[in-house]
Amino acid sequence: MPDPSTPVTAASPPPTGYARQLGLFSATMMVVGGIIGAGIFLNPAIVAQRVGTGPATMATWGIGALMAIVGAFVFSELGARAPRAGGSYVYLRDAFGPFPAFLYGWALFLMISTGAIAAVAMTCASYATAFFGMSTTFITPLAVAAIVLLTLVNMVGVRPGAITQNVATVLKLAAIAFLVIVAFIAPDTGAHVATGSPALVVPRTMWAWTLAVGTALVPVLFAFGGWQQTNFIAEELRDPAKDLPRALVLGVLIVVACYLLVNLAYLRALGVTGLAGSHAPAADTVGALLGAPGRTVIGAGIMISTFGFLNLVILVTPRVYQAMAADGVFFSQMATVDPRTRTPIAALVGQAVWAVLLVFSGSYGQLLDYVVFADWVFFGATAATLFVYRAKEARGEVPRVSVRSWGHPVTTFLFLAAAAYVIAGSIASNPVNALKGTVLLALGWPAYSWWQRSARTATR
Repeated sequence: MPDPSTPVTAASPPPTGYARQLGLFSATMMVVGGIIGAGIFLNPAIVAQRVGTGPATMATWGIGALMAIVGAFVFSELGARAPRAGGSYVYLRDAFGPFPAFLYGWALFLMISTGAIAAVAMTCASYATAFFGMSTTFITPLAVAAIVLLTLVNMVGVRPGAITQNVATVLKLAAIAFLVIVAFIAPDTGAHVATGSPALVVPRTMWAWTLAVGTALVPVLFAFGGWQQTNFIAEELRDPAKDLPRALVLGVLIVVACYLLVNLAYLRALGVTGLAGSHAPAADTVGALLGAPGRTVIGAGIMISTFGFLNLVILVTPRVYQAMAADGVFFSQMATVDPRTRTPIAALVGQAVWAVLLVFSGSYGQLLDYVVFADWVFFGATAATLFVYRAKEARGEVPRVSVRSWGHPVTTFLFLAAAAYVIAGSIASNPVNALKGTVLLALGWPAYSWWQRSARTATR
């Protein structure tokens, strides 16, 4: 953002800033919506496959929940220390300098966020065509339409985007509640989906258990990721120092409760063998108890959930690009906030254009595969900035904040260890993709150098 100490003259009117319009409820819904996508409805089978028993499945999700709570505390303190638009970009810039921060924003724009937008839009469109009985030829046009529609909504102002997010998040929570209530209240018909399920291998030694739980934690921790995105819009909260930390902790606790209850529902309806063999646990759980109508309802729930997640990513991420551009290291057109809508319109449009191109290219899935490790590299690096902020605070270089991350530094080290494990697991599982992702990240160096030279030339 521009330096507020810069004198304002008649020839240089003050730049337009963001409008503080969002309260605790909207911030909490964004935390929940930024975590819950389609994964919890589809992917818990992987965890059951890797650990082999119901109690171990729940224990693994419990470990992931603990790490998510720790992460919420870490990002709560970071949000209180630097409640500015851009979130992780700002923390990385303040702690480690402009280049690591730029690489984070570069990865978001090139691959992580835009790739997620493209992939989730296609998933949402796929469920929409199935729900409305449309031909699959409409999937790509519907995905593009969803990206364009939500971009337009968020160009109008942060409140329309937040209202859309609130409605979608409440509806996805209602879908989860429906799934859980059906599983625990409807009579058990015994229609467990076990036919064709793989024979589970239960670990027998402590070392085998350690390896099994470790590998199962990779999808669990990915499923719990995403709460950090709400920090991107800190400048648009009415009271960010108070509401952002509360929203992070409250939102993560809501997600923890949802995830644990959903996995209990899967295990009750399908059993651990049925869960391990299911390609769509949510649909199989409700379908086993209510038949085809239940599958239709849960399909609508997944469609709404992905739509809400799509809106959240479209809403918050352009704040990072705007902060980068204001620092002179991204497209200069994206540095402005529209004086009428108080939104970064150019950043929203640029993001949408690239995401739509990824949809048509079909390369979004590959890009996401290339950078799954990079997402957690920056996750861990951002958490590490807390050590730098605390050191600066001890030296009197930054003011002390009342919001403190619980258990720091022990809990922060645990979070860093979890991030390191996900990174190592992602690289070990597909080193070729990790290498390709590293190359794409490395392209950020010449891009950064070019924008720096352009910024210096413009100021001469």
